[in-house]
Amino acid sequence: MASADTKEMTVKKFNAVVIGSGQSGTPLASALAQAGRKTALIERTHIGGTCINEGCTPTKTMIASGRVGHLAKRSADYGIWNIPTQSLEKGHKAYHSKEEGDWEKMNVAVDMMKVRQRKRDIVNSFRGGSEARLSKQEGLELITGDASFRDEKSLVVKMSGQEEGVVVAAEKFFINVGETPSRPDLPGLDQVDPKRVLDSTSIMELGEVPHHLIVLGGSYVGLEFAQLFRRLGSKVTVLQRGKQLVPREDPEIAEAVKQIMKEDGIDVHLDVTVANTKPDHGENVARKVVVFFELGQEHRRNLVNGSHLLLATGRTPNTESLNLSAAGVETDSKGYITVDPKLRTTSPAEIYALGDCHPGPKFTHMSYDDFRILKANHLSDSSSQTQLSTTDRQIPYVMYTDPQLGHIGLHEHEAKAKYGEDKIQTASMPMAWVARALETDESRGMMKAVVHKETEQILGFTCLGLEGGELMSIVQTAMLGSLKYTALQNAIYAHPTLAESLNNLWGYLK
Repeated sequence: MASADTKEMTVKKFNAVVIGSGQSGTPLASALAQAGRKTALIERTHIGGTCINEGCTPTKTMIASGRVGHLAKRSADYGIWNIPTQSLEKGHKAYHSKEEGDWEKMNVAVDMMKVRQRKRDIVNSFRGGSEARLSKQEGLELITGDASFRDEKSLVVKMSGQEEGVVVAAEKFFINVGETPSRPDLPGLDQVDPKRVLDSTSIMELGEVPHHLIVLGGSYVGLEFAQLFRRLGSKVTVLQRGKQLVPREDPEIAEAVKQIMKEDGIDVHLDVTVANTKPDHGENVARKVVVFFELGQEHRRNLVNGSHLLLATGRTPNTESLNLSAAGVETDSKGYITVDPKLRTTSPAEIYALGDCHPGPKFTHMSYDDFRILKANHLSDSSSQTQLSTTDRQIPYVMYTDPQLGHIGLHEHEAKAKYGEDKIQTASMPMAWVARALETDESRGMMKAVVHKETEQILGFTCLGLEGGELMSIVQTAMLGSLKYTALQNAIYAHPTLAESLNNLWGYLK
């Protein structure tokens, strides 16, 4: 029986409903509609989800600006000098001879408004393209509003500015609501000027470069922004709770990341316990935020003053407002939706979760793979094939610092735990031994592989180096084909490429 507050609402019936238009929800909604299933796609903010609007697309666009600035500052290392316009007006000799021209090395100027607008333009382009494709999809209805389950077969969508909502009923529901940045429970944080307390979304809307950015968190998101704003001109301090940066990585990789950050002028503090923060009401804009912290087992209180504080301490699933219990959908203690290997929730009805709102890997490409699994299982003849699942998926990822950190497969400690220490070999090689990296004068970092000693199968690979993500993808392809490491060791790669380093790496197995 309908409750009193929903019995008068309009009821819309569909074959399938997708909640959230992220990188798995959007293509799934289109695929369902194309297959003749009457489908609703419910979105409360904007099409494209985190990736297009607040994640991959905008961050990597801004990181590209930071890299250009970094290379411009390093131009003299390549024999190319920045010179003022008046020197150019005196003739072209300034290009050829420092002695013959009026050479004056210039600092790189950053137009943060331009950096931000370039980011906005690309985001709008990507989002607009997705919206246009959805609007043309026959059999698909886009509903804008907040969804909340009424029972396992229906939900209510409340539209902005409207008192009454609409009841949406369906045979199947697919939840793709993603995550938002978490806000730590830090004493004094609420007293700091909100414009100076940033997360991974709000920091990209700054119209000026922070004088001193304090980054709370030393994992992938925190380090990408730390290096970006250092390259744009900020003083940057990273406070990391763990004893190493990027805690998922092997210790030697994490140490190499730390050295790169320090080379770039970033202050890094590890094993940090943040006690509290407070505002500084003085006139010095570079000291508007004060963070008090302790290091390791020391009980001596340290402090750092900054103009802005970036909270890069994790993300929270957007599941709280969905009223999942009404549909029999269980979550874990953090709010992530419990799913089986075929992404079905605990509901007795057909309700599935995909993307970042379940406990699986939090990457756009893994979210898209959730779409692939659900599309195959729900739109193919399941009687003629084995249904797909998330079991034993390879998980590649890239941290877009410079150099990049790309990884696929198992880390050393994971491989030893799974196969036994005596079955594992590792090979490491610095990027300074890679000819192409030396030729481009970008030889920071290292690569590391984990191999099964008896089968010679590649179990894992990490590249912290120039185009590390692309090198990782080559090794991933070999792993997908179950090739032995010797196939890469003996392959003929064009010279000089980064790929030819895969001839040499395996010679250091031990």
